[in-house]
Amino acid sequence: MKEFDEIMTNLKRKIFKPVYFLCGEEPFYIDKISDFIEHNVLDESEREFNQSVLYGSDLDMAAIVGAAKRFPMMSEYQVVIIKEAQNIKEFAKADKDESEKKTPAPNLFLNYVENSQPSTILVICLKYKKIDKRTALYKALQKKAVYLESDKLYDNQIPAWVNEYIKEKGYKINPRASQMLADYLGNDLSKISNELDKMFISIPSGAEISIEQIQENIGISKDFNVFELQDALAKKDVLKANQIINYFAANPKDNPIVLVLSNLYNYFNKVLLYHFVVDKNKFSAAKELGVNPFFVDGYQRAANNFGTAKLKMIFSYLREADLKSKGIDNPSTTHGELLKELVFKILH
Repeated sequence: MKEFDEIMTNLKRKIFKPVYFLCGEEPFYIDKISDFIEHNVLDESEREFNQSVLYGSDLDMAAIVGAAKRFPMMSEYQVVIIKEAQNIKEFAKADKDESEKKTPAPNLFLNYVENSQPSTILVICLKYKKIDKRTALYKALQKKAVYLESDKLYDNQIPAWVNEYIKEKGYKINPRASQMLADYLGNDLSKISNELDKMFISIPSGAEISIEQIQENIGISKDFNVFELQDALAKKDVLKANQIINYFAANPKDNPIVLVLSNLYNYFNKVLLYHFVVDKNKFSAAKELGVNPFFVDGYQRAANNFGTAKLKMIFSYLREADLKSKGIDNPSTTHGELLKELVFKILH
C-alpha cells in the first residue's frame, strides 16, 4: 500500500507529524503504524512520563484534546495513542450533523487538528470506520494531518500481498503455496501475517516456503483442503472430490462451510470469466483473471469441463447451500451433509 509505505518511510527517518489519523476497514495497516510509533518514537526512559496509550471506550473528545495539549517532560515529544477510537461517540455525531447540513456541535477535535500542539504526536486509530469526505474534519485532516484510509483487500489481491510480505521478510514462496494460504486464511491480513511470522521462526532466512511447511505449521491437511477440492472438481475426479468432502464433513471446525463456499464461489467465478477471455494466451488470460499464470491451465481445464450453462447452475447451488447453512429452509441438515450434496450436484 503506497500511502502506508510512505508513512513508514518517514517514521523510520524520524520525520514526525503532530496528528496521525488512521482509519478504514483493514486494521492491519492501522496497527502497524501505531505499534511502530508506540515502540520507536521515544526511548524507554522517555516513555514513562511522555507516552499515553488510551482507549476510546473510556474517553470523550475533551479528554483526548486535553491529553494532546500537555507538554512533554524532558523530551522533545510526547506521544498520545488513541486505540479503538470508533467507540468515541463524538466522531460519529459530528460527522452525521455536518453531512446532514445541520449546525454542528462545537468540534474540539477539529479545532485541535487545525491548531495542533507541535510537541505532541497524536495517533487516532479508528478501525472499521471512515470519515465522511464531505465534512470539515476530513478536509482539515487532509491538510493538517497524516491521514490513512485502509480498505479491505479483495480475495484475488491476497496472493500478491502474501508474496510481497514474504519478500520483505527475506523469504520466497511459490504461487501454489501463496494461493493455498489465501484460500485457507481468507483476507484477514493480521491473521495471515501472524501465521507467517510464526513460520519464519523455524525457517532459515532466504529459504523458499513450501506447501509442506504451510501444511505442517498452519494445520492444513496435505491431501484434504479447499485447494485440492477445487483441483478435483476441475478434473471431475469424483473419487478424490468425495474423499475431500467426507474429510471436511468429519472435521467441520478445521473446514468451516463459510470458508469452503466462499472459496468455491471465487473459483468458479474465475472459471466463468475464463470463458469470456478473448485472448487465451496464458499471460493475457492471467492478467484478465487477476491470477498468476501458473494457475491458468487449471482454469482452462475447468472451463472445458464446465460450460456457462452448468456454471450458472453451480452458482445457484452455492447460493442454496449458503442459505441453508444459515438455517434458511433447513431445519436439520448438517453442514457436512450440505457440502456432500453440493459436490454431488456440481459433478453430476
